[in-house]
Amino acid sequence: MRVMDGLADNTAQVMGPLGETLPAARERYDPAEHSTNSRANVALLRAAVTRDGSGSHAADLADVLLGTSEEFARLWDRHEVGLRWSDTKRFVHPRVGRLDLYCQLLLEPDQGQSLLIFTATPGTESHEKLAPLTVLGTDQFAADPE
Repeated sequence: MRVMDGLADNTAQVMGPLGETLPAARERYDPAEHSTNSRANVALLRAAVTRDGSGSHAADLADVLLGTSEEFARLWDRHEVGLRWSDTKRFVHPRVGRLDLYCQLLLEPDQGQSLLIFTATPGTESHEKLAPLTVLGTDQFAADPE
């Protein structure tokens, strides 16, 4: 998505047509949110299997996950559909800690991708924590000396 080039000062995430994160980023979400996010992802995949049918990429992915993930199988058996994520996401960044960010979803229907844009409310602790991340970026740093 070319729109990503214009988001230098924002946090964003690209997702594929089945809700898969490109690249994987589950570890960045607050562990307290994993259960809710997992339920929403499974519901999204269930909707895709229903829409696209057997033999689709969605059905193949569901089959693989049913055979390899007890968590997925347990959630799949709930038969939940239409679940929504909260508009506020909680992340845990390795350098600045917890971030509470508002999430806006943009859809790109031709490629089936979604763009999630995360922003912090000005004046909040999360907003202040985001400022140094625009400087730090995704560079890796050595552990702090003790």
